[in-house]
Amino acid sequence: MKKIRLAVFFGFVLTVCFSSSIISFNNSVDEIRNSVFRLHILANSDSIEDQQLKLQVRDEILRLSGELFAGRTLEESVEKASASLEVIEKAAENVLAENGYDYDVFCEIAPTEFGDRDYGDFTMPAGEYTALCVYIGNAQGHNWWCVMYPPLCVGTAEQNIESYFEKDEADILTNHEKYEIRFKCVEIFSGIKQKITELLN
Repeated sequence: MKKIRLAVFFGFVLTVCFSSSIISFNNSVDEIRNSVFRLHILANSDSIEDQQLKLQVRDEILRLSGELFAGRTLEESVEKASASLEVIEKAAENVLAENGYDYDVFCEIAPTEFGDRDYGDFTMPAGEYTALCVYIGNAQGHNWWCVMYPPLCVGTAEQNIESYFEKDEADILTNHEKYEIRFKCVEIFSGIKQKITELLN
């Protein structure tokens, strides 16, 4: 009974503190996350050599991206990447071998948490995204990431971001500072929803 009362209380707080505009903003941010396919490459370690290897693997994957997993839609891009995981792993292993390393490489498509990422002209908000993850060796080093769909990694969408997102979503991406308070509200909103879920379970 106590858990139910607490859940009702938190629900009341949500209703009072978060207006429909914040909920609408949260929905727009969720739509951005659900419309993006990201690339995430984790280096073996933070040594200079391993970090350089990571960038060489990145360059090879980007070189092959149009052939292996560039699609006209998000779904097509993810589907093509899923069918190309072994090819991507092999390509990465070849780069390592050419440089005298025999680290294992493992690739998967998985929901992945990202922090805010500034791409210069726009900022991708923090949260969970579908990502092609490339793990090199122990995968304990600093990572590198970008957006494969829309194809921001290869520089074709930066001038046409409105072609891939609704007007309000494009504004969120290109004017991140304007929405900092709303992003904080969404963070609190998500935390309270998580707390309610924990109380009811």
